Amino acid sequence: MEKIIIKYRDESIHRLEYIGGKSDWIDLRSCEDMTLKKGESALVPIGVAMKLPAGYEAHVVPRSSTFRNFGLLQTNHCGIIDESYCGPNDWRFVPVLATRDTEIHAGDRLFQFRIMKHQPAIVFEEGELSGTDRGGFGSTGIQ
Repeated sequence: MEKIIIKYRDESIHRLEYIGGKSDWIDLRSCEDMTLKKGESALVPIGVAMKLPAGYEAHVVPRSSTFRNFGLLQTNHCGIIDESYCGPNDWRFVPVLATRDTEIHAGDRLFQFRIMKHQPAIVFEEGELSGTDRGGFGSTGIQ
């Protein structure tokens, strides 16, 4: 079992919890109340800093209900945090764009993350491809 060292900004921050089973993703919550107008961008603070195990990175994405409930888009689409971002003041934030006027409250579950191993070392070798041709981008149809 891998260990993640975590620091919370203060005692009010909701403690992270790995449940496993139903989902391997861990919810992240806003740690502050925020009001955003349509078209505004912001960094949503989640109130944690952490040290990941060597050779791992965190992938951060919105929860499936975030757009419906808050009208937020994560502007980097998938945030990647590697194990080198681990100083005592390397607090985690998630960049968002509001597609409508919205309110975020401390404790709202907006994002989720999971820990992934780094990609193994690879080499690109130029050559001919011999797989079955699927017809190119967008060719699999609508239904």
